[in-house]
Amino acid sequence: MYDDILLPTDGTESMDDVYRHTLDLAHRHDATVHVLYVVDDRAFLTLAPDLVDDVVDELEGEGNEATAAARAKLDDEVATKAVLRRGDPAEEILAYIEEAGIDVVTMGTHGANYRQNMVGSVSARVVANATVPVLTVNVNGDASDADNE
Repeated sequence: MYDDILLPTDGTESMDDVYRHTLDLAHRHDATVHVLYVVDDRAFLTLAPDLVDDVVDELEGEGNEATAAARAKLDDEVATKAVLRRGDPAEEILAYIEEAGIDVVTMGTHGANYRQNMVGSVSARVVANATVPVLTVNVNGDASDADNE
């Protein structure tokens, strides 16, 4: 059912629950996990043109570190592919779903109040517009989460 799983990452350390769910799906379906980091170029709109290249290089470095860290959590157990893109995160995630033939997305969402957090977030835009199922996992670290007990 799921041959290709997309795991967008923002590089935060709170993604362990997302990795756990992604691994479970990948094992059950012998799937490849595509780890995607998007350099958000909307931040460049107010930068002086001579600063953009340095900022892009720094953000791409962070993206490479983030995808490497995610792959390190997954590599020994499942096939992975790292992808770095530049643009609006939600738009790039949605475009990659179509381009790569993704079957399901697993991604984190922040905040204890799911509805409040989902308004205007990248996760909300992906859930609302994806043509495939999207599994969102609270990465807040809320003490009420049973996995944290």
